[in-house]
Amino acid sequence: MLRNDAQRDVLSSVTQGQGKLSIVAASAAQSSASVVQTGMKEFTTKAAKHSLIATYLLHNIMSSRNRTSLAGLLLLFVSASFISHAASRLLSGNENHEQWMGRYGRKYKDVDEKERRSKIFQENVRYIESFNSAMNKGYKLALNEFADLTNEEFRTARNRFKAHECSPSSTSTFRYENVTAVSSSMDWRKKGAVTPIKDQGQCDVPANSESALLKAVASQPISVAIDASGSDFQFYSSGVFTGTCGTELDHGVTAVGYGTSDDGTKYWLVKNSWGTSWGQEGYILMQRDVEAKEGLCGIAMQASYPTA
Repeated sequence: MLRNDAQRDVLSSVTQGQGKLSIVAASAAQSSASVVQTGMKEFTTKAAKHSLIATYLLHNIMSSRNRTSLAGLLLLFVSASFISHAASRLLSGNENHEQWMGRYGRKYKDVDEKERRSKIFQENVRYIESFNSAMNKGYKLALNEFADLTNEEFRTARNRFKAHECSPSSTSTFRYENVTAVSSSMDWRKKGAVTPIKDQGQCDVPANSESALLKAVASQPISVAIDASGSDFQFYSSGVFTGTCGTELDHGVTAVGYGTSDDGTKYWLVKNSWGTSWGQEGYILMQRDVEAKEGLCGIAMQASYPTA
């Protein structure tokens, strides 16, 4: 009889404790919704372990007189753990910014500038995470050395392409006009033909023709101009870029190959000039054979043969 009474006491204490814990957890969750979304799974695992320990103590160690006091202490402990975890999640962004600063050697002139850049960094982190979690694109974004810049600042600092004049008559000397067959893929890097471009040369590649550009790239690396102003371009990391972009050419790059991805998407292999921390070691795969005659991001609008 005494054993049954003790068991009822334990179960009553546990039930009361669980009810109070639910109220506390619900209140904490309501005040930190953003934290719950990103860290609840980890916290739940830890909380479950604490709950098992608490139950063991209540059943096997403590006397019935002290069970109520212990339940209250456990509630305070679990609540404090949740709040501490929530706070650490909220501060993790600043910690990531500090780590990012160390990785890229970034320093700011004063505290105000650092705080402003940190906010921009956080906004870019949220944009990248939101984009990647959508899972509806064939490419991914990632943090790089431009993560503390707004898109406007990025465009101003990096995209300074000056268009060269190409007269209509110059396209009549297209040297690969008579090419009738090209290989299914090409990568001039593997042939040792990709070197830094020092100047833009003859612009006799027909404009607004991806088929003409294909013949040219099948024969040698080709200088092209693109619209690289979007945030997706700023943080491109991997995959075939199929994002939205215009035709206001603001950046010069080099088409050094082409191919087809595993899912059948045709692409241009493009060499950029923003360092190896950007994209795929400094390269990007851009969708090829799109409906627009200008090509994706205007890649077929102003192609030219590079000269040393």
